Amino acid sequence: MTLATQAVDDLDQSAANYSPYHRFTSDQWARFRADTPMTLTADEVARLRSLDDPIDLSEVRRIYLSLSRLLSAHVEASQLLFQQRNRFLSMSDVAKTPFVIGIAGSVAVGKSTTARILKELLARWPSSPKVDLITTDGFLHPNAVLRRENLMERKGFPESYDIGALLRFLSAIKAGEPNVRAPRYSHLTYDVLPDEYTVVDRPDILIFEGINVLQSRDLPADGKIVPIVSDFFDFSIYIDADESLIHNWYVERFMKLRQTAFRDPNSFFHRYAAVGEDAARAIAEGLWENINLKNLRQNILPTRPRADLILRKGSNHLVETVSLRKL
Repeated sequence: MTLATQAVDDLDQSAANYSPYHRFTSDQWARFRADTPMTLTADEVARLRSLDDPIDLSEVRRIYLSLSRLLSAHVEASQLLFQQRNRFLSMSDVAKTPFVIGIAGSVAVGKSTTARILKELLARWPSSPKVDLITTDGFLHPNAVLRRENLMERKGFPESYDIGALLRFLSAIKAGEPNVRAPRYSHLTYDVLPDEYTVVDRPDILIFEGINVLQSRDLPADGKIVPIVSDFFDFSIYIDADESLIHNWYVERFMKLRQTAFRDPNSFFHRYAAVGEDAARAIAEGLWENINLKNLRQNILPTRPRADLILRKGSNHLVETVSLRKL
């Protein structure tokens, strides 16, 4: 071994020693599933996955069964701590609040598939917990507001969300309130649906998915409490991949939607269905470069180190490494 090679190895070892994460290959991670049963079928996985996401039963077995087992341990520990704290405070009439899991990551990286797979796996634990899934899309300002504020080109950026509504929703969830309403969103019309809501009624577990859910904010100079979305999370997951891969996945998804959903006359993007392939690809590249890439670099990727667990995908869209925050 040369001195240069030894120096590189020493640097790599030093980085591993000081990293706040344990890092595992997908094969190493798969061994942690132990005797966790597979409760999904191949057909169910096919129904749950998003367009262009190749996740199958093998990937669920390799990655998500171990993750389900880990989350089970966290939920049980949270419930035990809740009971111990109630005894400490001599409180006996306080209901357990939902365990909230946040899922973050770029557009086109597979957040929605991960959230839906986890929802189904968690709901099929032996204890049969009630599991709900909410995305942040419904908390975007309506398009009319975004146009008025000249924010349509920054849709998905932190300033395009109704942060007050987001925080009120999560605060009510954590307070154990019944029948909390989350506004609904249509990917067809690309807008919030007026006066349409999903009602969340005291679930055992809530999965909250969105590109910027781990976003922080500037600290107040006067030390006043300024909550952020992730303050309400009990566990957080970041879906990661190389920028070039996400770019390719986004463009290819756009091109496939042009042949499917965009053909619906009610689609916000219907006008793109009629343009030629080269023009459509140029449009997709422009949307990526001018909106989604900027959001990824400025707002989404910087939140990755705040996650409790990072699932990093390779070129085949399957998870290659898992990083779990050390306790």
